[in-house]
Amino acid sequence: MARGQRKKKQTKTTRKKAPPRRSLIVRLGYWTAVAGVWGVLALAALIGWFAYDLPSLDKIADPNRKPSITLMAADGSRLAAFGEVYGETLTVDELPPALIQAVLAVEDRRFYEHPGVDPLGLLRAMVANIEAGGIVQGGSTITQQLAKNVFLTPERSYKRKVQEALLAFWLESRLTKDQILSLYLNRVYLGAGTYGVDAASRRYFGTSAKDVNLYEAALLAGLLKAPSRYNPANDPAQADGRTHQVLLAMVDAEFITAETAEAALKSKGRSQAAAGGRRPRYFADWVLDQVYDYVGKGQQDLVVLTTLDPKLQAIAGQELRAALDSEGSKRGVEQGAFLAMSPDGAVRAMVGGRDYGASQFNRAVQALRQPGSAFKPFVYLAALEAGWTPDDRMVDGPIRIGNWAPKNYGDRYYGDVTLREAYARSLNSVSAQLTQKVGPEQVAEVGRRLGITSQLSPHLSLALGASEVSLLDLTSAYAVFANQGRGVWPYAITEIRGSNGKVLYRREGSGPGRVVAPSSVNRMNNLMTAVVEWGTGKAARSKRPSAGKTGTSQDFRDAWFVGYTAELVAGAWFGNDDGRPMKGVTGGSLPARLWGRVMARGLEGLPPQPLPDGGVVVASRAEPKEEEGGFIGRILKSLTGESDERTSAGAAPKEVDRGR
Repeated sequence: MARGQRKKKQTKTTRKKAPPRRSLIVRLGYWTAVAGVWGVLALAALIGWFAYDLPSLDKIADPNRKPSITLMAADGSRLAAFGEVYGETLTVDELPPALIQAVLAVEDRRFYEHPGVDPLGLLRAMVANIEAGGIVQGGSTITQQLAKNVFLTPERSYKRKVQEALLAFWLESRLTKDQILSLYLNRVYLGAGTYGVDAASRRYFGTSAKDVNLYEAALLAGLLKAPSRYNPANDPAQADGRTHQVLLAMVDAEFITAETAEAALKSKGRSQAAAGGRRPRYFADWVLDQVYDYVGKGQQDLVVLTTLDPKLQAIAGQELRAALDSEGSKRGVEQGAFLAMSPDGAVRAMVGGRDYGASQFNRAVQALRQPGSAFKPFVYLAALEAGWTPDDRMVDGPIRIGNWAPKNYGDRYYGDVTLREAYARSLNSVSAQLTQKVGPEQVAEVGRRLGITSQLSPHLSLALGASEVSLLDLTSAYAVFANQGRGVWPYAITEIRGSNGKVLYRREGSGPGRVVAPSSVNRMNNLMTAVVEWGTGKAARSKRPSAGKTGTSQDFRDAWFVGYTAELVAGAWFGNDDGRPMKGVTGGSLPARLWGRVMARGLEGLPPQPLPDGGVVVASRAEPKEEEGGFIGRILKSLTGESDERTSAGAAPKEVDRGR
C-alpha cells in the first residue's frame, strides 16, 4: 500500500512538471512578437539610416537651376542657348496623347498601376545586375526617376536606390499620377541644354511640345535614354534610329498600330537640327562675354537679340571652308577668318576660324596680326587731311630713309604717279614717303581715331602695316569710309530681355560721331574704288560699286582684304596660327576672292547702291594707261591671281613684318 501511494504521488508530481501545449504556443508567440518588434526596429533603423541624408523635400517646388541665355538672330530666329533652358510648364492634359504614350511605352508602362515602385521592374533589374556583376540596369519607375532628377545625384549605388524608392513612395502619397508625370516631363534633361519636353521641342522642331506630331513625340521620348547620344542636333541618324525603336515600343504596348508607326517614320518631323549643327559659335562666344556687362549677373533667364544675319553667316562659313579645303594644302595655309558688319558697326557675320570644334580661338576678334598694306588707308587719310589730293603726284622709286630702304614688290617701280595710282598699285615707296612727310605720329593718331585699339608704334615702318591689329578693329575702321566719316563701335547686341519679357537693355546711339570730314571720305572712296576696279584687289570686283584694300605681310605670313559696298563692310584674313609663311598667298588672291564671293552671294537680289560721291565712276575715269612692257606682266599676274601688292621692305628691322 505504501508503494502504491508513492507511485501515485510520483505520477502526480511528474504531471505538474510537464508544460501544457497551450503554454508552448504562448511562448512561441511571445518570442515571435519579440523578434518582430526587433525586426521592425531594425528595419526602422535601416530606413532611418538611408533617410538620414535625404535632401529637403521642399525642392519639389524649386528648380534650383542656373539662369539661361538664349541668343536670337536679327531675323528673330534662334541662334543658340546656354545654361539650363526650360520651356513652358505644361500639364499632361495640355500635351498630345502621342507624347504621353511614347514616354510610357519606353519608360514605365505600368506607371498608372504601381505605387511608385514596380516590384516586377526591380526584380528584372536585380537579376540583370547579378548576372553582370554590377549595377547595369535601374528598373526605376517614372516616379523614381523624378525623385532622382529633383532630389538625388546620378550616382549608381544600392543606397541611392533605396533613397529613390523612399522618395517615390513619398511623392505618390502627396501627388496624383498626372501631377507626377507632368513634373517629370517638365524637369527631365533632353539634350542641348534643354530641360523639359517644351524646351526640347522648341530647340529641335521650332514648335511647342503641345504641337508635336507622332514622329516628334517618339523622338523626344527616345532622348530620355541617352540625351547626348540621340540628340538630333549632334547625330540625326542616331536620333532617327532611336525614334524607330520608340515607335516599335508603342506598337508593342498597343498604343498605335504598325501601319501608323510606319507612316510616322515616312513623314518624319520638322527639324532645326541641321541649322544647329553649324551654329555661329565664334559669334555666340563673343556675345556671351558681353551680356553681363550690360545687365549684370542675376538669376533670371535672358533673351538676347543680336545683329547676326543667319544667311550671310552661313554663306561666309561655307565659302571660307571651301577656300581652305580647295587651296589650303597646296598654298600652305591652315586658317582664315571673315567678318562682316553694316556701315554703322552692327556685326552681321563672324567666322573666327576653320573649325570651332578643333579650335575655339576667335581669329576675327582675338588674333593680332600685321595688316601689311591694308593699313595704308590711315597713311593716305593722314595725307589727305594734310592737304594732299588723289591727283597729286609723287615719284615711285628706290628710296632710303636712314637705315630703312623699303622696296616695292618685285623691285618694280612706276616713276611719276598720282596718289590714286600709288594707292591702287600699293606702292610701298610712296606710302613710306607720305608717312615721312605727315609724320608717323599723325598716321598712328588717324588709326586710333578710326577705331584701332591695339598699340600703334609711331615709327616709319607703320607705313607698311608693321603694328599688329585685329580683323574686328580693321574692319570697323574701314566702316568710317562707308558711312560718310562717322566713327563706329562694333556691336552685336540690340536688346536684352528678362524671362518675363521686360526689356533690360536696348541699344541707343550709333558711335562716337563724326571722325573724318566728308570731303576726305569722298577722296578715300576715290582711292579705294581704284584698288578694286583696276588695282591689286581686282579679284574682289563684282557688279556693284565696291572699294577696299589688299594687304600682305612679309614672307606671306598674313593676307588680307578689307572692303565695303554701300550695304556691308567686310574683312577677310588668311594665315597660320604659328606664323608660318604661306606659299605666295597675297591679299589680292585668296582673301579678295573670298570677299567677292561672300558679298556677291550675301547681297544677291538687292539693287546696287552707289558709294559716297559715286567713287566707282571717278576711279574708273582715273585709271592710268598701261606703260610699255607692263601689259604682258599684268596679264601673267591676272592669270595666276597674284598682284603687285606684297611687301618687300629692304633693310627694315628684322623683327617687323612689312606688308601691303
